[in-house]
Amino acid sequence: MNDASTDLPPARPVPPDDRPEVVRTIAELRARVAAWRAAGETIAMVPTMGALHAGHLSLVAEGRRRAARVVVSIFVNPTQFAPHEDFQTYPRTEAQDLALLSTLATDLVFAPAPSEIYPPGDATRIEIGGPAAGLETDFRPHFFAGVATVVAKLLIACTPDVAIFGEKDFQQLAVVRRLATDLALPVTIVGGETVREADGLALSSRNAYLSPAERAIAPRLHAALTTIAEVARTGGDVAAALAAARSDLLERGFHAVDYLVLRDAATLGPVDDATTERRLLAAVWLGRTRLIDNIAV
Repeated sequence: MNDASTDLPPARPVPPDDRPEVVRTIAELRARVAAWRAAGETIAMVPTMGALHAGHLSLVAEGRRRAARVVVSIFVNPTQFAPHEDFQTYPRTEAQDLALLSTLATDLVFAPAPSEIYPPGDATRIEIGGPAAGLETDFRPHFFAGVATVVAKLLIACTPDVAIFGEKDFQQLAVVRRLATDLALPVTIVGGETVREADGLALSSRNAYLSPAERAIAPRLHAALTTIAEVARTGGDVAAALAAARSDLLERGFHAVDYLVLRDAATLGPVDDATTERRLLAAVWLGRTRLIDNIAV
């Protein structure tokens, strides 16, 4: 399996009350970063929406390996939610998040109010094509404009040397890489491996929405991806394997499959003879929870 385990690399011991410093404004963030720059220190940023778990912490640990200072942003971004989605109910657990971040010696948390990111009169959005076309966009057409806009704002505010994003949101990672390249942002975008439970379920803040019965069914998604990947690697009938997996997921209790596809890992376009790396990507509904996952082929 190419995924990270839930075991995190060791971090320096810290007292339980040694919480990272929290700043709420861009001006405060820039002041801290300027001081580190003056001291010749490098900076990593890990953008999150909070409700942190071991997957997020693995990204923070990767940031710690790559830079002298680590900034974690906690911001539930309203522009990537449609009116019918879960913006109001998305878990917000700042105190718990800060306690978790203290175990990895996080230097700074940027936790702005929405008005700090989207000030009065805000009227600018980033439009992105390329890897944003299809898949998530077919079902959430608003999503990547919101993601691209907030990521650009966060990276411009912090100006990190490196920014870490999870591979579980593989299309989002591809969009962020395209964004950084097209806007010539002076930051290296790094993908962090997906962290999974022992039964294969990819960690997600939205897993908390699963009922016990749904939680028992949820690992079938990763199992299905693993089966299809083996068919693809051995030259089997991928189309038949995808169709069989869709039917199996629905029979086992998933009530909708938004997509389950094999794509070119670099472009997220269709696989062709020139494709060198492939990626299986899926989005499915289990009860009221939408699960996404992907694996390399």
